[in-house]
Amino acid sequence: MRRARATATTDHVHHPAGRITLDETARHRRRMSMISDDIDGGGGIEFLLDLPQARLLRDGEGLVLDDGRVIEVRAAPEALHEVRGRDTRHLLALAWQIGNRHLAAQIFPDRILIRRDHVIAGMLEGLGATVSDVEAPFDPEGGAYGDAHHAHGHHHGHDHGHAHDDH
Repeated sequence: MRRARATATTDHVHHPAGRITLDETARHRRRMSMISDDIDGGGGIEFLLDLPQARLLRDGEGLVLDDGRVIEVRAAPEALHEVRGRDTRHLLALAWQIGNRHLAAQIFPDRILIRRDHVIAGMLEGLGATVSDVEAPFDPEGGAYGDAHHAHGHHHGHDHGHAHDDH
């Protein structure tokens, strides 16, 4: 089976041999059997993703196969909340609230995308945010330790040295 042991940045993906469309969770991998999307009825390319460590594959990146071909990674649309503030300062305060809850977020100059969660949406609306349901590709920011982020839901049965208050 072909292997993909390296990635190529979006700048180096010009003529891909195929594409693979994955949601954000499926793009956070190290080792997994994959099949590229079927293009023009020719079937997909089967390969083993075999990276040195787990990481988030970014939209537009390439997976370099051992035969030199490149499979382009595409972010699949997902069910998300689009969060908007009254102004830049308000949006920053909302971003702080989202980060304080360790939620994966994609940040734009005028909005933030997060996974749908009615409890979080209610909290943000209570803080004056406008929250809309959208379907869009999700490419969240990397964490403080680089791109090896992981979403850990909202279970906080562990002590990680800070409080979670709603101020």
